[in-house]
Amino acid sequence: MLQARPAVAAHNSGPKDRSLEEHQLRQIIDLIPQHIVIIEPGGSSAYTNRISREYFGDIATLPMAPREFMAKVTHPDDLEKLTRVVLETFESGVAGEVEARMLGKDGEFRWFLHQNFPVCDDQGKIVRWCGLRVDIDDRKQAQERAYKENLVLREEIEKVSMFEEIVGTSAALQAVLARVTKVAQADSTVLITGETGTGKELIARAIHKRSKRSGRTFVSVNCAAIPRDLIASELFGHEKGAFTGALQRRLGRFELADGGTLFLDEVGELPAETQIALLRVLQEKEFERIGGSHLIRTDVRIITATNRDLAAAIAVGAFRSDLFYRINVFPIEIPPLRERRDDIRLLVEYFIDRYSSKAGKKIRRIEKKSLDRLQSYPWPGNIRELQNVIERSVIVCDSEDFSVDESWLSHHRHPSWRLPDELLTQERASIEAALTETSGRVSGPSGAATRLGIPASTLDSKIKSLQIDKRRFRAL
Repeated sequence: MLQARPAVAAHNSGPKDRSLEEHQLRQIIDLIPQHIVIIEPGGSSAYTNRISREYFGDIATLPMAPREFMAKVTHPDDLEKLTRVVLETFESGVAGEVEARMLGKDGEFRWFLHQNFPVCDDQGKIVRWCGLRVDIDDRKQAQERAYKENLVLREEIEKVSMFEEIVGTSAALQAVLARVTKVAQADSTVLITGETGTGKELIARAIHKRSKRSGRTFVSVNCAAIPRDLIASELFGHEKGAFTGALQRRLGRFELADGGTLFLDEVGELPAETQIALLRVLQEKEFERIGGSHLIRTDVRIITATNRDLAAAIAVGAFRSDLFYRINVFPIEIPPLRERRDDIRLLVEYFIDRYSSKAGKKIRRIEKKSLDRLQSYPWPGNIRELQNVIERSVIVCDSEDFSVDESWLSHHRHPSWRLPDELLTQERASIEAALTETSGRVSGPSGAATRLGIPASTLDSKIKSLQIDKRRFRAL
């Protein structure tokens, strides 16, 4: 009987027991929190563990070669790299690894570290391969955010500083700051209006600094300073080869501002096709890079600014009314400096201190005649013009008394919001055409205001300013 036991033991280690051991091994592998794939020497997948099957869904259970599977679930930008490393690993018989994004059953890509290890028998012959995928998406996303923030920081350092304090105690300025305080925490879209040089970007930064996004990036784009054919690429980025000169992928400002605030200055200068793309981002919270085919989700607060009369631009077809209503959730109008005369002395003292420190000069007094001149001047260029005048005066100042050359203050009228003559002609023609079609009716569903996409009150004011007689359009 004792001699029979080895035979029984040998019998127990036969195919049935090996099958049991394999089943138990698979149960153990299913408990591992990383994706594991067992690949046979011929290249077919022998087993995929539970977490991998749950991530990929039904496609993980279909009979297909690993290369075919990779082609279906790997991000297009990573497929060539992943395929090359896997083939090199199989050919060399040496373990290899590569990072690539894989598509889950929820339709989202996540980053994985792909590792392939050879499994050898007692003679060192490779009998199968073990593929391991480790989810590194959180780490990659953190790296991407750090990269974006560093990129924005480098650009900000190159800019002229815009972080000086908002100076003034006038009632007009305090009313603006009260609105800033109210909207900062709301995360709503803000439209800042005001003449050139009133400090619209400074107000936008103040909103960001007081918001829950203050720890993330503030990205500023001057829409008027970028060529029309490049503005879409600047905002949304582009893929390599998307157009002539696109030698590599470029991240757009929406991606750089992810989690933070994007400030679109001079938004009224956006071309029509970019207005449509911006409207989609505001509505859907997603966009595509130029030349790309994958939607990119974005979490960005939008603040816009303009010195244009957008209602007038809408009337002549230069700006979309639906986009206007999307960006005009919370309007803030910045008063011109001529309406903040109580702040001029404080601003003058602030800029004198700033530029005299840079120049290594000591200026103790402000000439009364010069101060009176500065307070009576209409400042068509607003705070920016005042800043330039003070800097120039500090440079030429040779004493402790500050004075301003009267010739530097040209007494021309401050710019109004009036459109150029050619646009006024277009605006008049558009309004008259709408009044003709509606028999002089302004408001209501079939009125001219509805056809033009602007409020009836706005159209009424424009009809008065253009001296259009509504009565002559009424049906007899």
